[in-house]
Amino acid sequence: MRAVLPKDTRHAKAATHSARTARACLSEVVNRAAYGKERVVLSRRGKPMAVVVPLEDMKALEEMEDRLDAAEARAALAEHKASGEKGIPWETVKREAGL
Repeated sequence: MRAVLPKDTRHAKAATHSARTARACLSEVVNRAAYGKERVVLSRRGKPMAVVVPLEDMKALEEMEDRLDAAEARAALAEHKASGEKGIPWETVKREAGL
């Protein structure tokens, strides 16, 4: 008999299921994320542990992380320039790193 994930109606965007239930229904979990655009929270002993998300969600998260990283890099560079400190020459960095 094929295991079926129960519908979780508590959350509009993220259904929560035990890891055990999700393992028994892995293809359904993946299909819900891939085709149903659902987020499926996996829990163990009632504690959320991981989330299976649509690929679009992951790409959006990575894009946000990239934007934040770029903003932090720009801020660090501006701070360095404003400090008037001299940087370490690239050749010195390579030599000290053994490159």
